[in-house]
Amino acid sequence: MTLLKTGPYTGLVTQRRVVGAAVLLFALTLVGPARPLAQAIQRSMYVSVLNEAGAPVPDLGPSDFIVREDNVAREVLRVAPAEAPMQVAVLVDNSAAARDDIADIRRALPEFVDAMTASAAAGRKNELSIIAVGERPTIITDYTPDRAQLQKGIGRIFAQPMSASYLLEGVIEVSRGFKKREAQRPVIVAIATEGPEYSSRHFDLVLRPLHDAGAAFHALVLGSPSSDISDDANNRNVVLAEGTRTTGGRYDNLLASSALPAAMKRVAAELTHQYLVTYARPQSLIPPDRVTVNAARSGMTARGILMKAQQEQGRP
Repeated sequence: MTLLKTGPYTGLVTQRRVVGAAVLLFALTLVGPARPLAQAIQRSMYVSVLNEAGAPVPDLGPSDFIVREDNVAREVLRVAPAEAPMQVAVLVDNSAAARDDIADIRRALPEFVDAMTASAAAGRKNELSIIAVGERPTIITDYTPDRAQLQKGIGRIFAQPMSASYLLEGVIEVSRGFKKREAQRPVIVAIATEGPEYSSRHFDLVLRPLHDAGAAFHALVLGSPSSDISDDANNRNVVLAEGTRTTGGRYDNLLASSALPAAMKRVAAELTHQYLVTYARPQSLIPPDRVTVNAARSGMTARGILMKAQQEQGRP
């Protein structure tokens, strides 16, 4: 045991120590804690989880998701049903190549519209538009939650003779429109055929506005894969593959258009049963280049996209 020696200067030393401690405490108060630099911030994603049959999986919680930023795992904080209304652009190939598919397209869309415009939480409804891309992108029905208007638009879908598809132009114009109207949960659902593509747009010029808009891109392609090796066909194929993969969308190739009604039902079920997954990440001056989400259980597939307001900080 060490004893402190007392003497005439003991009180003075004690006072100096108390004053010094007070000054130090005051200085720390002014500077503030260093915590903000290391404090976790929250980010959220819209996520689809499908089982092996392609159906949405209900009743999942935080432990059912694995979120990584640049391959670094992040803590999942909350999981809830995604209830924010969607803005959905349905791009329809009505070029000459789609002539034999138009009947099945018109048969598939009504149930999709009904499912997507059903009443949502707090009375909010999704808005849909129908845009034809044969010959040039043409709005058939502008964004609306009104089923009657959308059904009328479906009835106006006809094949354009002597025309080719301008799908990539349609994606560009819709993406720019989403950004201009500040759509908060934008979605593109494209019904395409294996006919010729005449947009003459490099895939970079299509993917950039798609990502800038923060839109999820889903594509259903009708017919056997084309043997076309032209630049236009290659750019279209890259947009369909990379656009869906990088935005949390699905890419289905349907050999026969008769399979389209069932496929559109699956798309509607996926979109209307998404989760809002919120996770934590440390504050950093350098945003992640890549965000991924996976299902923790085997036999499940997860796809996701960051909320629009957070996409400038990194995309999946």
